Amino acid sequence: MANYSKEDILAQVDQLTSNLNQLEEVERFKELEARLNANQKVKQKIADIKALQKQAVNLQAYGKTEAVKQIDQQIDAIQAEIDTIPIVAEFKSTQVVVNDILQLLIKNIEQNVQAQINSDQ
Repeated sequence: MANYSKEDILAQVDQLTSNLNQLEEVERFKELEARLNANQKVKQKIADIKALQKQAVNLQAYGKTEAVKQIDQQIDAIQAEIDTIPIVAEFKSTQVVVNDILQLLIKNIEQNVQAQINSDQ
């Protein structure tokens, strides 16, 4: 088995990160994220949700469970509105693809490390 220093491993991680960032799916994800962050309609709806969440926390502290339920319904309605915006749906879809790639990579690394550990014993 080859011996690698911490610096060697971190250099490999940097290279892997660079390679991942060059994947078409990751580039598309970053592009959509930037467009989403610039979308004023989405920004306003998120700000509305955050304000309602703060209200819900305050109301919950005072035991106003019925008012909290109403605010939760308002939050759900706004979230449903956000989900109907085409760029949001596309972003979420791309996010799932990128997450799947990362999970596959993590699983592969885990399996290879475990196999190496087992062969060294």
